[in-house]
Amino acid sequence: QVQLVESGGGLVQAGGSLRLSCAASGHTFSDYTVGWFRQTPENERVFVAAITWSTWSVAYTYYTDAVKGRFTVSRDSAKSTVYLQMNSLKSEDTAVYYCASRPRSSRDLRRFQSREEYAYWGQGTQVTVSS
Repeated sequence: QVQLVESGGGLVQAGGSLRLSCAASGHTFSDYTVGWFRQTPENERVFVAAITWSTWSVAYTYYTDAVKGRFTVSRDSAKSTVYLQMNSLKSEDTAVYYCASRPRSSRDLRRFQSREEYAYWGQGTQVTVSS
């Protein structure tokens, strides 16, 4: 059974940084994609970033335009954990952040921006950016 557990959310001032973690377990397949999404009470859950997790020597990543240059997604295979480093945070980054996973990866992660593409979800972690 796949489990994803997010941590690292909190309250930070605008311009500050946070690092979210997504601890993954139970994947029985060696090739999958981990995505980060965020949701506010007023809006639907939207894509933030994704990273491949496979036997490829290179991890491919993709970001929504709103976070490019500020957020970085990475993975630690030994810890089975994916990270979302968030720098230069803005008030509009305030949301509940979710990690999700899906079987199979792609070198073109633009394909996997829809939440319907992902089969497994964590419980979410709140990020609040004060201005």
